This record gives sequence, C-alpha cells and structure tokens, in this order.
Amino acid sequence: LAAGAMRAAGLLLVAWALLQPAGTQQCHPAGPATVLRFTDRHAEIRVPALHRVPSPLDPLYGLVRRCLDLIQQNPLPTELLRAALNDPGSVRTSQVVQYELGYVVCAAVALLFTVAVPVAGMCFCYCRSRRRCGGRLRAHRRSLGCRRHCLLACLSFTSLVMLISVTCAFVTSQRVKGQMEPGLGAVPTTLRTLRQHLANVPQGVQMVVDKFEVPRKQINSDLGGLSRSVGLSIHTQLKAMTYAALSDLQDRAADLQTSLHHLQILDGTSRALAAARAELEPALRERRGRVIALLDDPRCTSCASALGRAQSLELGADYSKVPSVEKVLKAMAGLPRSDFAEMIRQGNGTFNSIPELAVERMAQVIQDLREELSHTAQKVQSIADSFPLPDYTRPASEALVTAEERSRPYLREVERFEHYRWITGTVLCSIILLILACNVMGMALGAYGLSKREDPSDYECRGEAGAKFLLVGVGLAFLFSWLLILLVFATFLVGGNIQTLVCRNWVNQEIYKFIDTPGNLPPSMNLTRQLNLRRDSNLSATYRECKSGAGLWEVLQLDRSYDLDEHLKTPKYTADFQKRLGDFTAHLGDVRLLRSEGRQDLETFARSGLDEVDYGRFQEEMKNPVVQTSLPGLARNLEGLQKMQRNSTVAGRLGAEARALWRMQNSTVQSQEALVAKLGESVQFLSRLAPHLKERVKRTLATTASVEARLPVQAQQILRQEIGCFTRKELRYFTQYLNWVGQTLREDVASCQPLATALDNGRVILCDRIADPWNAFWFSLGCCTFFLIPNIIFAIRLTKHFRPIRNRLISTGSEETCPFHIPRVTALKL
Repeated sequence: LAAGAMRAAGLLLVAWALLQPAGTQQCHPAGPATVLRFTDRHAEIRVPALHRVPSPLDPLYGLVRRCLDLIQQNPLPTELLRAALNDPGSVRTSQVVQYELGYVVCAAVALLFTVAVPVAGMCFCYCRSRRRCGGRLRAHRRSLGCRRHCLLACLSFTSLVMLISVTCAFVTSQRVKGQMEPGLGAVPTTLRTLRQHLANVPQGVQMVVDKFEVPRKQINSDLGGLSRSVGLSIHTQLKAMTYAALSDLQDRAADLQTSLHHLQILDGTSRALAAARAELEPALRERRGRVIALLDDPRCTSCASALGRAQSLELGADYSKVPSVEKVLKAMAGLPRSDFAEMIRQGNGTFNSIPELAVERMAQVIQDLREELSHTAQKVQSIADSFPLPDYTRPASEALVTAEERSRPYLREVERFEHYRWITGTVLCSIILLILACNVMGMALGAYGLSKREDPSDYECRGEAGAKFLLVGVGLAFLFSWLLILLVFATFLVGGNIQTLVCRNWVNQEIYKFIDTPGNLPPSMNLTRQLNLRRDSNLSATYRECKSGAGLWEVLQLDRSYDLDEHLKTPKYTADFQKRLGDFTAHLGDVRLLRSEGRQDLETFARSGLDEVDYGRFQEEMKNPVVQTSLPGLARNLEGLQKMQRNSTVAGRLGAEARALWRMQNSTVQSQEALVAKLGESVQFLSRLAPHLKERVKRTLATTASVEARLPVQAQQILRQEIGCFTRKELRYFTQYLNWVGQTLREDVASCQPLATALDNGRVILCDRIADPWNAFWFSLGCCTFFLIPNIIFAIRLTKHFRPIRNRLISTGSEETCPFHIPRVTALKL
C-alpha cells in the first residue's frame, strides 16, 4: 500500500509539472545589495547656505522694522535710482528729499535736540551760578512728601528704562561687531568660491564620469555568476517533473523485472506441484486401502469412529488444471534487453549536469558582454567630452574676479567705519551707565539722608551728597547729549536706508524687478551680458531657476542648446548590451530519459498477455488442500486407537500406519504446501499488477516522451526568463548611475544653485545678521538719549528735596512735624 501511495504521489507530481506553464516564476526580489553606493566625492567647492537664526531680540528687531516702515512708507524709487545710475548729474535734490522725507523729519528732530539740549544745559549752568536752579525749597508744604515720592518714582522709572535700553544697545553693538567682520569677509570668500566652482566644473564632470566604474564592477560581478545561476534555476524549476518521470520509469522497470520473476516462479511451481501430485497419488491410494482394511478388522476395538476419515483420504488440489503461462513467458523471453538502471542513471546525470552545461554554453556570450561594457564606458566618457560649460563660464568668472577686486576697498572702509562706531558707541553707552550710576547713588544717599534728618531745615551731609550726584548726572547728560544724538542719527540714517531701501525690497523681489527692467542699469552694469546669461532670460528668472536646482548650462547663453536628459537616456548606453543578451540562445534541456530499446521492452511487456492469464483459477485451486483429509489428524487418531487395543498385533499395525502417515506428511505433503505458499505470493503480485499493466506502461511511456519533449522547451523559456530578469537588474544599475549623474551635475558639480545661495546668503548677512542688530542699536541708544530729557528734569527737581528747607513754616497738619515739637533756632546755610 505504501509503495502504491508513493507511485500515485509521483504521478500526480508529474501531471502537475506538465500542466504548469514554463516561465511563470517571478524574478528574484532585489535586495539591498542591488542599490549602488557612490562615494560622496562631489564638487569640493561649496557655498554653504546661511539661515536666519532665532534670537531673543527678535521682538526688538520686529519693533524697529515696523518703526522704519512708518518712517519710510515710499516704495522703491525706480525713477530716482535709474537717474542716479545712468546720469548722476540729473538727480535733483528735491527728488531725494521727497523720497527721504521721513528721514528729513527725523533729521530736523535730531538737529533740534542737538541744539536745544546743550543750550538748555548752558542756561541751567547760568541759573545755578545765579543760585536760581537746583537750590532749596523755600517753604514746607503739606504735599512735599507726596511730591518727593512721585519724583523718586519717576526718576527710578526713567533710570530703569535707560538701563534696559543701554543694555540692549551694548548687546546689539557687540552683535554688530561680531557679525560685521565675518560678514565682510564672506563677500570675497563667496565670490572666490563661486569662481572656483565654475573653474572646477570640468574636473567635477570627469569625476562623475569616472564613477561608471561602480556599476561596471557590479555588472561584471553579476556576469560572473550568471551562467551558473541560469543553470541552477533551470535545474530547480524542472527537477520535480524530471525526477518524477525517472521515478515512474524506474517503477515500470521494477515491474518488468518482478513480473518476469513471478511468472517463472508461477510456471515452475505449477509444474512441480503437478508432478508431486502424480507421485503422491499411488502412495496415498495404497496407504488409504491399508488403513481402511485395518480399521475394518473385527479385532480392532472402537475403530469405526476413524473409518470415515480414512475413507476420505484422497488427493485435493490438482494444479495440472491451472492455465499455462508459457505463452506469456515466451513473449517476454529475453527481457529486459536494455539496462534500465544504467539508462536512468545516465538520464539523471545528464539532467544534473545542466548547471555545468550552462556555464560552458554561456562562456562566450559573457565574454562578449564584458567587452560590451568596455565600449559602454567609452560612450559614457562622451558625457564629459561633450559637456559645453568650460567655454561659456569665462565671462562669469571674469565678472566675479572684477567684483572681488572692486569690493575690497569698500569693505575696508566699512570695516574702519564700524570700528569707529563700536568705539564711540561703547564710550557713550558707558557714559549713560555713569549717568545712571549717579542717579542711583543720588537717590540712595538722598533717601538715606532724609530718613536720618530730624528737622527739614537741618543740614545733612548725605542728603547733600545725593543732590550733588544727581547734578553730576545732569551735567553729564547736558554735556554728551549732542554726541549721543549725532551717533543715533548717523547710525539711523545708514541702517534705516539699508533696511527700507535694500532689505525690504530684496525680500519682496523688487530689487530683481528693477534690475530686470531694461534701461534701469547702465550698459557697464548689464549683468545678463557680464554673466553670459541666456538672452531670453533675466536675473529674476535665473535666480528662480537656480533656486529650484537648474544646471549652469540651462541658464547660460550657449551656441547650441544642450539637453542633459537626452545625453542620459538609458537606451543610448544599454542597447547593444541588451541586444546581445536578447539574442542569446542555448540548448540546455536535451535529456534522454528512455532509449528506444527500453521503450520496446516496456511495449513488449505490455503486449505479453500478462493481463490475460486467469489468476482466479490459480486462487481457486490454492483454496483446496493437498490432501482432503488431514494426515496429522488421522495419524493422531490411529495413535489413540493403538492405546485402546487389547490385541497387540492390531495395536502394532495401528502404530505402524500412524508412523507411515507422519512420514508422508513430513516428506511429501509439507513440501507441496510450501510450493503452494510460494505460488500464492506470485499469483497475488501478478493478479494485482495485471489489470493496470497496460495503463501504467502506456502512461509511463507517454509521460517520459512528454517530459523529454518539454524539457528543452521549458529550459529555453526559463533561460529567456532568467536572462530577462538579469537584463532588467543590470539596466537598473545603468539607470541608477545615469540618474545619479544627472542629479550630481544639476545639484552639485555643474549646479547653478550656488549663485542663488550666494544671493540668499548676502541677504541673510546684510539684513538679518548686520542690519537688524545695527538698527536695534540706534533704536536702543535713541531711547536712552530721549529719556535723558525727563531724567534731567526729574533729577533737578529731586535735588531740592534732598537739601534743607530755606524758610520753614509750622503746620499742625504737616506730616513732617509733630504737634508738640518746639522748634529751635538753627543756622541755615544759604
């Protein structure tokens, strides 16, 4: 049963394999190793992008920008700028004043402050010399304490505002100084970097082309394992069908051998049983007669009971009546004429050698493909040879050199001016801190003196010192106010115009529109011509294209258009490689499973008539015993009767007959029974095989023929499939490389993006990192300067409260005196 189940499973496997269409297996999924890794050795010259860094002072910067937007509400003065750039002599002062009206008003305020505060300071000094200002209170009043507290609070508030403002001024001044030096140094550095970027384009393009070695090595590595991979794939996909067919063929060969063996046993055993029966028949007949005669003897006591068994002592099965198999044996004479075991071994060996055969058959095409890769490398080199940039970047390089040389003197002047501004700002901020220190010391000593003075008219040295500190602060404010306002206005005029005229219009792209408008710039400043930009383009369009990652060849004016995508089309480099793989054919499935003599043996076996033998007759005869009566049973009966006899002669004869029966059973009958058992095994095998013999042989022959016919076809289909998968895999390498070439040329080696990045960096440095803290500096210093006026007023008025009262009046409601206080005469210092 187990063998039958295995044969059935094998047949089902063969049927499934034959019904499956070839080439249905998908390509192996691409693993991480199929992604090419290119070393990051792109253009060595880069322009790093700068960005606005968030700062705690951003709210202050925003406030200053809003103030400047209120002061300067006019848009970009295109007419004024056009006249100034093309014909400076035609610019009228009224036009400038009209545009800078907000700044003119601020200049008037600054001028008024510059004149008024020092004049007020001189008047105050004159009054002091005449003992008219900053003296003492003439009389005590009920509201004196309230006024003093109010003045202390106001002066403390103005001092606090000035302290915050001067702190912001210090911080922003230091930030301007910290950003100015690297910002100014970035101008020539960026121009030099752009020039080097343009100069290094040819070397960068050649470096990118040389990277073709990466996919070339990978493809060569894959080619080394292609043939064995194809052979193993064919072997793996066809082995189930082939092994099942060979197993089925092996079963039929075994059936042939076993059937022939059992037929010979069947024929020989039948003849031997018939001859043995003929020999046994006379001896059994004689023995039967003697036993019956003995049992009929009147002297035999109780012998009638065994008489019936003795009378049935006759032969049973007659094998001379079974069908003869001589015809079948004659038909199968000489089988098998072929060595099935060797035939199956050779077929199996031929099939298993398909991987080695594939290596041998594909050696030449793999060599051709390696040579084709070398030709492809020469085609890739044409990318560098045909790249058009080196001849067209020279004007831009010369313009960058000129800009770098002309910018250096101006940058040095700016750096010198910034150095003076920082020194002046630091000194004036220190003076403001000195004024604030005087305020603090004055208020502290004055308040302390008031707390220690018992009578308002009493002289108290600490209160007097506090008043003098306040007057020192007032004097410093009068003395340096005009310097403060001049520094504030100078930095305001520069920083405000940079913000409103440059930065604001740079952010909203108005500057680019002004440059793009024909006639706005003189011919000597024609950037399109100087940078050799496309004639149909302008600076704004070029900036946007560069910002989006365009290549230099896409923005420069070339003699003929250059389409990089056209040069990077994959079929241009892979057509011959793909054609060689597509044209390759090889016969890898020519496997002979069954030769013609083996087929003839199986056909003879099927026509031998094995299925025509009546095995039922054999089985019917085998149901009959060799002897109808059991010889051992009869012998035991005779031995039992022997013991019962009183007559010794009869007893002796019964014993002799029993021994004779035992000898017959042991010598003749048992040997025939063994032959019958042997015959039964052969009959059972042949009767089970015979009904299905022709069908099995026919199916085996058909399966073998079908497998032999389908093996070359399916092997060819699998070969085409594997080559197709290999081709697509290698084309992905080409595509990855060409995509990387395009991306690297556009975004790095020959990218126009550094130009846009340089412009963006210029805006970040000038506007975000320098102009914002610069404007915050003058704004903070201006707050300090203007708050000097209330500071002077409150300080002068507060000094009177720290000095003794000149004429003291007694008031019971005074919060300074006690109702029961008796005044004493004191000397008042006038």
